[in-house]
Amino acid sequence: QVQLVESGGGLVQPGGSLTLSCVASGSIFGINVMGWYRQAPGKQRELVASITSGGTTNYADSVKGRFTISRDNAKNTVYLQMSSLKPEDTAVYQCNAAAVAVGYKRNYWGQGTQVTVSS
Repeated sequence: QVQLVESGGGLVQPGGSLTLSCVASGSIFGINVMGWYRQAPGKQRELVASITSGGTTNYADSVKGRFTISRDNAKNTVYLQMSSLKPEDTAVYQCNAAAVAVGYKRNYWGQGTQVTVSS
């Protein structure tokens, strides 16, 4: 019953910046972690960054130092600040939310937003 709505994608030149937003609504109680995945055509989906309910973050090696994930709990929103963008960052970025407990896991996905890095 969780809905995730992403926004902020678009076209940016190499070296530029974009910030993605993901607004969660519905039965969000129990969500432990939220993250951003990305997938380019012909490539596997990969985890870009995640943040737990306690604020612990995790990043893919390819984006460390360039991307920052954050959350605004009052607005039920997770952000992905992207800087120093590279053409290889081009992908559909998808928000994910998960409720995880012993013997239990639920995953929810946003619709995805396109990020294109090109000159």
